[in-house]
Amino acid sequence: MHRYTWSVAACSFLIASPLFSQEKSVPVFANGEAQIVPGFKDAKDWIRHDLWVETEFDSDSDGKLDRVHVDVTRPKQTETEGLKLPVVYESSPYFAGTGSNDKKHFWNPKHELGAVPPKHETPPPVKAKGKRPIISDSQIKKWVPRGYVVVHSSSPGTGLSQGCPTVGGDNESLAPKAVVDWLCGRAKGYKEVDSDETVSAYWSTGKVGMTGTSYNGTIPLAAATTGVKGLEAIIPIAPNTSYYHYYRSNGLVRHPGGYMGEDIDVLYDFIHSGNEPRREHCDCEVRDKEMANGQDRVTGDYNDFWAGRDYLNDMGPMHAALLMSHGFNDWNVVPEHSVRIYEAAKAKGIPVQFYCHQGGHGGEPPMNLMNRWFTKYLHGVDNGVEKDPRSWIVRESAKQSQPTAYSDYPNPEAKPVTLHLTKGGNARGGLTTSTPTEPQREKLVDNSAMFGKDLAQADSSNHRLLFETPKLKEALHISGFAKIKIRLASSKPAANLSVWLVSLPWTETPNDFANAKINDNLITRGWADPQNHRSESSSEPLIPNQFYDLSFSLQPDDQIIPAGESIGLMIFSSDPEFTLLPAPGTELTVELQGTELELPIVGGQAAYDKATAK
Repeated sequence: MHRYTWSVAACSFLIASPLFSQEKSVPVFANGEAQIVPGFKDAKDWIRHDLWVETEFDSDSDGKLDRVHVDVTRPKQTETEGLKLPVVYESSPYFAGTGSNDKKHFWNPKHELGAVPPKHETPPPVKAKGKRPIISDSQIKKWVPRGYVVVHSSSPGTGLSQGCPTVGGDNESLAPKAVVDWLCGRAKGYKEVDSDETVSAYWSTGKVGMTGTSYNGTIPLAAATTGVKGLEAIIPIAPNTSYYHYYRSNGLVRHPGGYMGEDIDVLYDFIHSGNEPRREHCDCEVRDKEMANGQDRVTGDYNDFWAGRDYLNDMGPMHAALLMSHGFNDWNVVPEHSVRIYEAAKAKGIPVQFYCHQGGHGGEPPMNLMNRWFTKYLHGVDNGVEKDPRSWIVRESAKQSQPTAYSDYPNPEAKPVTLHLTKGGNARGGLTTSTPTEPQREKLVDNSAMFGKDLAQADSSNHRLLFETPKLKEALHISGFAKIKIRLASSKPAANLSVWLVSLPWTETPNDFANAKINDNLITRGWADPQNHRSESSSEPLIPNQFYDLSFSLQPDDQIIPAGESIGLMIFSSDPEFTLLPAPGTELTVELQGTELELPIVGGQAAYDKATAK
């Protein structure tokens, strides 16, 4: 039973007592959650205004500290009755509009590996949209009626905010920090972008929570890594937590699902919707110098440029309570983005919860999870949320609003089970727990025109190797990171390597999430550059036909494979949905004896043996 400070009945009694005017509205809580209050509900009574907050940086180098555009939506009682409320804050580079998705403004992925790619066209400037004073209407209907102020801001170099967009640079962390500082009385807000007339957040309690999806989910984490006081809790939804992991994978140049040819400079142009006076300066210094010199589409190596845009490296000061949300079938911002931050926050002793569903990009936690989180950390209600289960997983047939609770993620009962490969991969080889005793080599030929789902369905193909377990007699629960160790040789100095984990036989069924069709047969996948077999930050050309050992994790997952299916490991080269697309013909030779798959199975070896027993 959850504890809470105020119940609906208690608040009703107090409001009706002689000490309180019947006209006054205050936040109300029941079962540890903030309730909708009639006095906060009517939108026509909300006070809405905008301002500019001064930051501590000058990212457009005009000699003045940048100011970011902020809007506020708050109940009238914050003005008429002096009511102070906590804040739900969302920041974004998207609020003022975005740029072109024309493929001529993307990189052309069709070229040989290691070659200098042909430059793409620069798109026309984004035409900013939006009217003052309102930047966005997101979050307001959800949180204002429950006793919160909702605040939005446009990221640097977007909308009416000054500065340069940097796509993960320091100013994208310091801009929301400045807004939190203003909400806590430590930074200056101004009525106009160029005025000296100040505006204060006298209606704020100094308790701030942030949330948002995708880029809007990245910014809460960026702000939290500054350790800013007053940012008490964040709910990032499908956040990009490392731009290297968004555009690269284990040394391989890889594109986000659905955005072939996108790289960080393309995203820069896509969001740069403001800053007309300093646009030329920003384009020159950020896009054409810093990004052009740092992004390295030739080797795909992890370098200082990417390290500076990896929030895992900045988590030292972070203290904000973290409720993370992601989809296991998100192939835009792949699920490792959230898992890596969740695990690091947990190791730091930060209060954490993890909600994950079986759908694609986006998908916020159920309202009761978010409500309990903000009620505890923003309103200070002792609802015991820190004692709730840490992990909430939407099972395969369940609704997004009905997750199953687990004590943690990955499932603490998941143990590694090592499977070995047996010959026959061009048709169907085997996955077995028995260690092979004789060397066996099998080949595949790269063909970037062949899609993974077609290769997985083929009875045989020389473009992939496929190995499968016996048909399952009982359901098998996988939770965590599957890992592959592979020994291979390439006929050329560079090659793509793609790995899928699939369930067989192959079928496709619709998924309810966002009306998307998610392939139920794809368990998880991963990519790597064999040139980076030593390190993702250092590559070397392969000596043709020499064998190399490399190990890497596939994307994290939590999935129950039903009885009657088998688990398949598919190894192929170029993935036309994600990788660069060289001319066909590169041969990869896999040494089966030196290759193995490690599966995180709930119940470990005993569960696997029982599920695959003859």
